[in-house]
Amino acid sequence: MHMADALLSPAVGGAMYAASAVTAIYSVKKVKEDFSPKKVPVMGVMGAFVFAAQMINFSIPGTGSSGHICGGILLAALLGPYAAFLSMIAILLIQCLLFADGGILALGCNIWNMAFYACFFGYFCLYKPIIKNGMSRAKIVLASVLGCVLSLQLGAFSVALETTISGISELPFSVFVAAMQPIHLAIGTIEGLITAAVLIFVFETRPELLNAEATENKFSLKKVLVIMGIVVVLVGGALSLVASSNPDGLEWSIGQVTGKDELDTDVSVHAALADVQEKTAVLPDYSFGNDNIAGTSFSGIVGSGLVAGLCILLAVIFGVYKKKKKADVEKT
Repeated sequence: MHMADALLSPAVGGAMYAASAVTAIYSVKKVKEDFSPKKVPVMGVMGAFVFAAQMINFSIPGTGSSGHICGGILLAALLGPYAAFLSMIAILLIQCLLFADGGILALGCNIWNMAFYACFFGYFCLYKPIIKNGMSRAKIVLASVLGCVLSLQLGAFSVALETTISGISELPFSVFVAAMQPIHLAIGTIEGLITAAVLIFVFETRPELLNAEATENKFSLKKVLVIMGIVVVLVGGALSLVASSNPDGLEWSIGQVTGKDELDTDVSVHAALADVQEKTAVLPDYSFGNDNIAGTSFSGIVGSGLVAGLCILLAVIFGVYKKKKKADVEKT
């Protein structure tokens, strides 16, 4: 659901940057208050996992479309909504600047559509209420699927609304939203099942990470992180090579309405930002020019590593370790 700059006016793009920035500032404040230093490595590894998993587009049968997970519900379940939102910003920022996945003007919209709704609406409205009175495999599946479906439905609707407010006449709101909602319902359902599979693994091995009560940790935290790290390498370096080549839900919806996967633009701001992105994107479209295989594997592994590093760096900047040090001093 990564939006391109051509779908937005500068005014709408700027407004969504502001909305996402305000939410990020509030999230930083909450992370400083509540985030446990023990979850810093989890933030890094799971941020890397979501980055790698987003590279795998799965086909939606009978449509000619594909989708990928967004990962907001998964991260919120493991890190809490505020740290999850900041982790999603790290993922989307690296995708945008280094891999030209999503436009620079559209970054604020992409953060809002893919991170905000999942970390706050999907998590607080559905996931948390369903699992609050005791966690089980069935509840995890139900909470994950419903949380992801709600998140993607809101995100898809928001995309249509943002393009309409931007004055993109090629995408009439009623027609565009009628294409976006059903395809993202299917994508959200599949994402929910993938999210549930990962969370059930965590629940059965290290339930402490999900704040599950009266359960025993079968694996050490280190072992869980090592397993997830290996999965990140396999997903980003190997499974990404078999991702569906079908257009994703947004591109497919644009194609259904306009007959083409993307829109042209002659807006000077779009052109200027495209020039900037051309300079920052070292591996545009996750490839080495014509060598897509090596480029995709390299992008998956290196990109995941960069996301992990950035997530951990953000945790340090937020003062997590200073908070721990202060607490240790107070105890003595």
